[in-house]
Amino acid sequence: MVLMDTLSRPLRTLRVSVTDRCNFRCPYCMPREVFSADYPFLDRKEILRFEEIERLAAIFVAQGVRKIRLTGGEPLLRKGLPDLVARLARISGVEDLALTTNGALLPELANPLKEAGLQRLTVSLDTLDPAKFKKLCDSEIPLARVLSGLEAARSAGFGPVKLNCVLQRGINDDEILDLATFAREGGHILRFIEFMDVGTQNGWKLGTVVPADEVLAKISELGDIEPIHEPLTGRVVERWRYRDGLGEFGVIASVTKAFCGGCDRARLSAEGSVYTCLFAGAGLDLKTALRNGSSDVDIGAMIANTWRRREDRYSELRGTHTAPASKVEMFHIGG
Repeated sequence: MVLMDTLSRPLRTLRVSVTDRCNFRCPYCMPREVFSADYPFLDRKEILRFEEIERLAAIFVAQGVRKIRLTGGEPLLRKGLPDLVARLARISGVEDLALTTNGALLPELANPLKEAGLQRLTVSLDTLDPAKFKKLCDSEIPLARVLSGLEAARSAGFGPVKLNCVLQRGINDDEILDLATFAREGGHILRFIEFMDVGTQNGWKLGTVVPADEVLAKISELGDIEPIHEPLTGRVVERWRYRDGLGEFGVIASVTKAFCGGCDRARLSAEGSVYTCLFAGAGLDLKTALRNGSSDVDIGAMIANTWRRREDRYSELRGTHTAPASKVEMFHIGG
């Protein structure tokens, strides 16, 4: 029996945050003025151990999950991550195992991750301008390091690598064609993401959003494009291809064309709470149940009962109702 929420959406995807820390300070996620050196990040004992993540993942798979994506913070900061990947890859029923990263540590970790069983990689890349990259990431890690990570991923056998670009008006919307050309010529799949009001710290305003339709019109300057039609269930990206056969790209229009109706995702935070929406104000604590001796059946029932009551559709209602007073921050549940 398929586990459904109140809007008949199945539970199919689990995003797992393995750390709340990051080596970048991107303003739309972890602005440095908030997340400074003295910010109270989670203590090691508060974070789920690999065996706990493995156990919870297996319980989620028993509830219908088929896709798992590792996130952060920056997941490659988690020591020994290939071991976790290997654990998850062995779970029967997992059909897709992926990871989203800023790419800075891929030169060292691309091969170990591939060998451990990771199937797909997504790398965040908001600009191709080295000076702008330094400003956007607020880090001393150079753009060249991330580009080296892309090459390492290719050499390790990941391909095509997906690139995520969060567009912001007046910040990087002048690079749409440059980024599209870079991805197209490099054999990557670029996805332009509308800037979202995730959390409470990123200074989001509607005027900073670059609508997906504007992106499509701009990319049409490179040549004819056409949509790639596929089932709507669980889809968050609108896929397009170049008619000359040289690649594809996507747009994620979470603000202008909300896709809540097809959302099949649950999000597990690094300290073991499950959130049923990217814009949620609170999560379900599973770590306490894990460490208090609850059985897999009991924890599975907790997950199922929470999902069955799920009615989240914040993006569809944006502007028509009051948002949660304290939304979970993006770095906490990996976007």
